[in-house]
Amino acid sequence: MRLQCEVEVLSRLLPACGLKGRGRGTRALLSLGRQPGRERGGVYLMVCTARDRAGVRYQVRDNVERFFTRFVEEGKATVRLKEPAVDVCLSKANASNLKTFLSAVRLAHQGTDVAALPLSALVPAKTSEVEKPKTKMIITSKRDYPLTKSFPYSLEHLQASYCRLARIDTRVLCLKKLRKLDLSHNHIKQLPATIGDLVFLQELNLHDNHLESFSSALCCSTLQKSLQCLDLSQNRIKALPIQFCQLRELVNLKLDDNELIRLPFKMGQLHHLRFLSAARNKLPFLPSDFRKLCLENLDLFGNPFEQPNPLLPNIQLKIPLTLLECAARATVNYRIPYCSQLLPSHLCEDLEVAKTCQCGSACLSSFIQVTVTMNLHHVAHTVVLVDNMGGTEAPVICYFCSLGCYSQFLDRYLQSSADH
Repeated sequence: MRLQCEVEVLSRLLPACGLKGRGRGTRALLSLGRQPGRERGGVYLMVCTARDRAGVRYQVRDNVERFFTRFVEEGKATVRLKEPAVDVCLSKANASNLKTFLSAVRLAHQGTDVAALPLSALVPAKTSEVEKPKTKMIITSKRDYPLTKSFPYSLEHLQASYCRLARIDTRVLCLKKLRKLDLSHNHIKQLPATIGDLVFLQELNLHDNHLESFSSALCCSTLQKSLQCLDLSQNRIKALPIQFCQLRELVNLKLDDNELIRLPFKMGQLHHLRFLSAARNKLPFLPSDFRKLCLENLDLFGNPFEQPNPLLPNIQLKIPLTLLECAARATVNYRIPYCSQLLPSHLCEDLEVAKTCQCGSACLSSFIQVTVTMNLHHVAHTVVLVDNMGGTEAPVICYFCSLGCYSQFLDRYLQSSADH
């Protein structure tokens, strides 16, 4: 039987000499077995490390003074031996494997028949078995990109930049421990939906690629719960899907140097977003939900924002309201539950993009739309100037569910203009 973990062997005689242990473990492979060629020999516990792959052996039978297993569920335990007087301290082990290993050691200590024990050959450990798992790999040229070797399964941070990748390597998508993936400065055109299977992924950097879209499948994946930083800058993206704002753990979002003609409709759902940059795109205005953001830093420089004119409304209001519009408004206003099992999928999609009037009521396809000026300091502490003229204002869309709501807004706007 074998167990991979971190081990520290502490002599109980050291304190008497005024010495102390190091206080930290070393990556090791523990084996429980008999020495090769000695079928009738005793059972030994062997500890192999990177410095000593041949290992140190400790006799087990009648030689364990005590087992300390209080923290076994955390992958920690200590085996106190009588001779020599040492404590074998185990940590960072798989809890289930550790329990099984300790049970076998206990049986060997009690003199259980050797044939009933799950023993292994006491042979030197392989280098790969005692090396500390590699958690970070940085590749910055095509010639260094591994073509025949696999990526270490233990990777948590992988950077593969300037490798001229046209697509994401399927081997990367098998690295289930990844927390940070940097594929910047490549030629990637499309993202596979299986990126959503990287359940611990917190940072995804796709700066300077050839992306034209960000799929809705990714927005509905486990990335909803994990992804905090997303860099899509310097690509060819024209629009983001409606579902994009389901990535509600996002803190940092970079969209600079794309071809965006609009930002996601439900931006206000990104409650954790603190850093947003969408400079040098093609944005004519901001979505109405933009007002709900609470940012630390905002950069919208270099967008061709239109000059707002509340006196020239886009009127889509139908009077009287259709039955579908009335039902849709009531569903949203009264928060009536709905799903694709109760309603046709296209109606569910329509309800997802319902507009909100200034009065707080919903409207679907019957509304009045205008653009008004908003000072970006209302949503961000630090604002990069929108233009070279020192401006920090941008046009934002407003919706009105009725002529009455629009008239009230118009009265306030005209009064404000007259006061100035």
